[in-house]
Amino acid sequence: MKALVYHGPGIKAWEEVPKPLLKDDTDAIVRVDAVTICGTDLHILKGDVPAVTDGRILGHEAVGTVESVGTGVKNVKVGDKVLVSCITSCGTCRYCREARYGQCLGGGGWILGNLIDGTQAEYVRVPFADTSTYPAPAGVSDEALLMVADILPTGYEVGVLNGKVQPGDVVAVVGAGPIGLSAIMGSRLYSPSHVVAIDLADSRLEAAKQFGADVTVNNSREDPAAVLAGLTGGLGADVTIEAVGVPATFELAASLVRPGGHVANIGVHGQPATLHLEELWTKDVTITTGLVDAFSSGTFLRLLQGHQLDADRFVTHHFTLDQFEQAYDVFANAAETGALKVFLSRS
Repeated sequence: MKALVYHGPGIKAWEEVPKPLLKDDTDAIVRVDAVTICGTDLHILKGDVPAVTDGRILGHEAVGTVESVGTGVKNVKVGDKVLVSCITSCGTCRYCREARYGQCLGGGGWILGNLIDGTQAEYVRVPFADTSTYPAPAGVSDEALLMVADILPTGYEVGVLNGKVQPGDVVAVVGAGPIGLSAIMGSRLYSPSHVVAIDLADSRLEAAKQFGADVTVNNSREDPAAVLAGLTGGLGADVTIEAVGVPATFELAASLVRPGGHVANIGVHGQPATLHLEELWTKDVTITTGLVDAFSSGTFLRLLQGHQLDADRFVTHHFTLDQFEQAYDVFANAAETGALKVFLSRS
């Protein structure tokens, strides 16, 4: 089969590799019908995730058809159309019992495209298939379904829920890429008074308006602190959500929060960021970090099936699987291409 293989920082190739086989009795082999690229994959290619080694197949989200299952798989059957979650769950360890699946101690967590071969391939082995896949609901497009594999739960759980967004809040989202847009969409479920999107790219700020931001700030031309002061009587945002993963955006998010507010970091950081305690220590600020647990995936599937969210709009570019390297180029140069999420399918 063909797969997108990582060969060290900055090096990847769509190449021939062995087709995966069942390893454990709880595994499933899934034929990948649709897949996407995540910002985390770009961080891997920058060398920000040293656990990913030469030869690893990238990718951690897919829609596919079950081709075979192990003898211990009870609920997933050959022929089922499924969503493959970015988080794998053993279902029985301490953290899985607390619905903190990203911290799974039983061999799960974020392993696809990280510690084991991932989904950017024609086939993928999915461990713990019963607890790490979801039946594809009728009436939901593959484009929308793919957004539930990672970005919608990530923006919601690590951004909105960790940030404790409440009705009437002023929410500032630093970074209007796909994860930032997911956080904007998720924040709107809690009726904030304002959602402020902050980015350097006008194209992404235009997209942010379509996803629910009512105020946009290009911080190459405007001062986001002044904009937020005008909305909050000088206090600052109730919640700031960092959705980029570089030191400057984390430090900006921390500087924009009001006393008693919340800073929710989503971004994948490959370098240290400065925590300005000399400014924050008197402000009663809560700062949270997190890896998505994907416990909200079922909720998002129901919202999509009930037409309460329009997740198709994330997908701006379509490719076939053999166009993976072109898709990476488009996704990595989003400021020029206008890409939000790319969608790759077998046909």
